[in-house]
Amino acid sequence: MINGALNIYKEKGVTSFYVVKEIRKILGVKKCGHAGTLDLSAEGVLQVCIGKGTKMVPFLQEEEKTYEAGIRLGISTDTQDSEGKIIRQCDDIKVDRENILAVLNRFTGVQEQIPPMFSALRFHGKRLYDLARQGIEVPRKPRLIKIYEINLLDFSVPYFKILVKCSKGTYIRTLASDIGEFLGCGAYLHSLKRIKIGKFMIENSLTIEEVKKLAREGKIEEKIYSSEEMLNEAKSFCLNNQKN
Repeated sequence: MINGALNIYKEKGVTSFYVVKEIRKILGVKKCGHAGTLDLSAEGVLQVCIGKGTKMVPFLQEEEKTYEAGIRLGISTDTQDSEGKIIRQCDDIKVDRENILAVLNRFTGVQEQIPPMFSALRFHGKRLYDLARQGIEVPRKPRLIKIYEINLLDFSVPYFKILVKCSKGTYIRTLASDIGEFLGCGAYLHSLKRIKIGKFMIENSLTIEEVKKLAREGKIEEKIYSSEEMLNEAKSFCLNNQKN
């Protein structure tokens, strides 16, 4: 019986649910779930908990997450990413590196963020994205999030890339859109890669094909993070976070 978690690399174009379904099928387990979804167009680290390891999901969700986000200036969409309908366009983008750095600095620390309409949150029992697809917009309560660190990695108009270390519940799509509003030209999330959650790092992640191969060879348990490892990591993060 396998208990614990796998560090899975979710590829673009597949859902987090699909990854869980495939892992469940490959390993022949019933209890299996992820500890934090990634959008269809996003890629990177997905923690997949198995067996008794599913009890660790609430603890893993508390951990700090690190993303590489590509942002496109001058265009705003209704979904805040490249999948949505263009709702505003600015052809005269007067933004330089210093402007971006100044705005990024404003987004560091504890802050309130309004979740996007295109999200899995519920309003009176209905998913927000279902309402959004019907053209219905409802009020959303701001949620408290924390951006531990945000750095500019690359900039070439109209695109730039940032590294974001943040708390659970942070919508990087919304962060990209909000940055665009502060810059005065609008923006949307062009690409997203989650490169780390706690001790789960992208360089150690496994593709579904690699999991299949390891399972056939009887070596998959070598890649399982035990519940004890995950609990100790979560406790360490919570203690450090309280100090900060």
